[in-house]
Amino acid sequence: MNSFGKNFRVQILGQSHGEYVGIVIDGCPPGIRLTVDDFKNDIERRKPGAKGTTPRKEDDIPEIISGVFNDTSTGAPITILFKNSNTRSGDYEKQRAVPRPGHADFVAHKKFKGFEDYRGGGHFSGRLTVALVAAGVVAKKVVGTFPGDNKIEIDSTILEIGGEKDLEKGLQKAIDAKDSIGGIVECKVSNLPIGLGEPFFDSVESLISHAVFSIPAVKGIEFGAGFAAAKMFGSEHNDSLINANGTTATNNAGGIVGGITNGNELIFRIVVKPTSSTPKIQETLNVETGNVEPFSVKGRHDLCIALRVPVVLEAVTAMVLADLIN
Repeated sequence: MNSFGKNFRVQILGQSHGEYVGIVIDGCPPGIRLTVDDFKNDIERRKPGAKGTTPRKEDDIPEIISGVFNDTSTGAPITILFKNSNTRSGDYEKQRAVPRPGHADFVAHKKFKGFEDYRGGGHFSGRLTVALVAAGVVAKKVVGTFPGDNKIEIDSTILEIGGEKDLEKGLQKAIDAKDSIGGIVECKVSNLPIGLGEPFFDSVESLISHAVFSIPAVKGIEFGAGFAAAKMFGSEHNDSLINANGTTATNNAGGIVGGITNGNELIFRIVVKPTSSTPKIQETLNVETGNVEPFSVKGRHDLCIALRVPVVLEAVTAMVLADLIN
């Protein structure tokens, strides 16, 4: 379905070229200060404009429809909408017969029996991540109310693009190839208490992974040492306790043991695939003629989606933590 969480529950809505995209948040405690200005910083971080991002620009001014009164959460469901005003739907009408490689066009048509909104990827579009960012703004405020000596901090950064730690060099590889490119983004959460999460199905890794894969283009995740653990000895991978606060000498577990936070820094990394929309000539099936034919994606697209993912990654991480803490 289109909802996530138990105690802090979010439901995403809208399509890329519909009138609005948005989010409904149920379970936000009353008394949380919330104004339109609170969204500005994170919304700006997600916006295009930098080298390698789409030229499509939206104002992205949040419209808070419900759940807030006198700039304070009431405890009722919060509805936040973002108007779509900069669309070019004609770009997609012409190509409906040829499902774009790497996109959900073909499976969406089959699953929804031809009734799907195909413009700009419809409900599958990365455009909807602005709604996730909005949910993250609220979630960060909820997480910030958790009692403790230090405030919980969530921070994401791009580690590499196209296999290059020099991000500019990685972008240039795509520009030179006239193609798109992917990247790796890391998220760190500090000052988490011990004991969040449950064994097995509601482990912290399970919940974060579930939320992370709601970000379009994410294809992999690893916690702590991650896949490098496969090459390590147990004695090397194990994190030895050094004090009664749970601090460990190393953090190969990434801050989670037995599905539960252990008080150390939560660290995980995600793989963001190359943007599916690329001007490079590819081949795909023409569903009207039944022939495989050359095809090139038109329209306005990101050269590298990873550039805009850090704030979205922080948002879904905050959603999980708000759900666990609430």
